[in-house]
Amino acid sequence: MRTPFVANHVSAQMGAIGGMEKTRGGKIKTAAHDKSHRIIKLTILALLGLTILGFLTFNYKNLDFFKAVGDTLENLRVMFFTPHYVNIPGGFRGALDQLLITFCMAVLSTVFGSVVAIFVSLFCAKNLSSPKVSSIIKSFVAFIRAVPTILWVLIFVVSAGLGGVSAVIGLTFHSAGYLIKAYAESIEEMDEGTIEALKACGANFWQIVFQAILPSSISYLVAWTFLRFEINFANAVAVGAAAGSGGIGEALYLAGHQYSDPRELGFITYLIVAVVILLEMVATKVKTKVR
Repeated sequence: MRTPFVANHVSAQMGAIGGMEKTRGGKIKTAAHDKSHRIIKLTILALLGLTILGFLTFNYKNLDFFKAVGDTLENLRVMFFTPHYVNIPGGFRGALDQLLITFCMAVLSTVFGSVVAIFVSLFCAKNLSSPKVSSIIKSFVAFIRAVPTILWVLIFVVSAGLGGVSAVIGLTFHSAGYLIKAYAESIEEMDEGTIEALKACGANFWQIVFQAILPSSISYLVAWTFLRFEINFANAVAVGAAAGSGGIGEALYLAGHQYSDPRELGFITYLIVAVVILLEMVATKVKTKVR
């Protein structure tokens, strides 16, 4: 039988946890009244107010809003319902060749970046390396990731010149920084007891890597690699014109800025979307087999 003291103590504890309150129907509801939630709510309200104020005070320069919306919808209709590839050099075959260039840039940057990342991540993971070395590598990698991919490409354009070389180097540089962090976190998820057991048996560093780390983390490494490959393909499209490396990105740029042909933009967009869907299907099958 519960004593009055225990009953009162339990009621007090339940009422204190998470600010629980009772509704009129007798149901318990949780109410978070801490300072952080109030700050978040105030921030959201402030951003919402600034957004509304921006729309009200923006200089539209006598823009007819409804006419602009109609023109936009008409451009979308022309773009996606009447696509063609007349202005692309070589026609449909030329478009496929340029798409292959973009695909190859994504493959090369992913392969080079993953090879660099797999070795550096071993010294970046806290359960394999010293805390000091791990912190230094993670700080450097954070700096690499903070700089956008397109900026890395433009930096290497200065030294390597316009072309596919600078594009691949820039994509590889950012890919390595991205994958080092992803690989290191995957390795850190491994049970430390297994590593300690191998060390107790006299296993050296590389024996631990090949007998424990890689077999247990391979599925995560493959998943991260394919994810980065999809990102690199999208980035390769974006840097096609910026780095003068050609590819489908340059054709997309010319169609939008030189020819101003929305039908060609629609065709290239469909082509890119088809490749992305195909890559996703291949990646899913590979990850399933690895698991």
